[in-house]
Amino acid sequence: MDLSKLPYEITPMVLDDVPTVHTIELEAFSLPWSAAAFAHELKDNPSSQYLVLRYKPYIYEPPARRLLPRVMRHLVQSPTNDPALLGYGGYWMVLEEAHICTLALRGEWRGRGLGELLLLSLIESALTRQAEAVTLEVRVTNYRAQNLYAKYGFEVVGKRIGYYTDNNEDALIMTTPNVIGTEYKSKLKALSDKLRERLSLEPPHTSAPCSAEH
Repeated sequence: MDLSKLPYEITPMVLDDVPTVHTIELEAFSLPWSAAAFAHELKDNPSSQYLVLRYKPYIYEPPARRLLPRVMRHLVQSPTNDPALLGYGGYWMVLEEAHICTLALRGEWRGRGLGELLLLSLIESALTRQAEAVTLEVRVTNYRAQNLYAKYGFEVVGKRIGYYTDNNEDALIMTTPNVIGTEYKSKLKALSDKLRERLSLEPPHTSAPCSAEH
């Protein structure tokens, strides 16, 4: 999606993002990934792609980092809770299928279409890697997420019994039709246009950003 004139940006996740991503992960999930798991995905899994969502008005780089050449900025500790980083998502490419493995958003930013923006961005990214279908698992009780996925053409194709080990809850397997087909691309374009219009009408976030923690 074209995010010009909108206060958001989507960029590939980098190692500097991992501390904040892990902070959000701990808030969002009862079975959180470790920070080391995210770092491993970024460094050692060529089949993976992870994206982060930022709120542009909150983006700030400490002078100690800003004055260094970009290739050396990793030498200065990155914040563990960067308020500009609102959410993230990722997928694995398995042959011609993109498997969305995670998607999370800060709780206070939900209800503004940003989870949908992350989902759309993951699908668009998967298309650039020649994915022919997109799949994911979702808790059987997570109706809100299921409705969002259905909006983007995901259909229930199976169930994983006792998939979530925290409460032994089942997972629904949801998969899109062929995403490279003309019909789906037209659907995606219409959804993208509608979402962009919604995001353009959202009022600015009024809560002051919390200080970045180190």
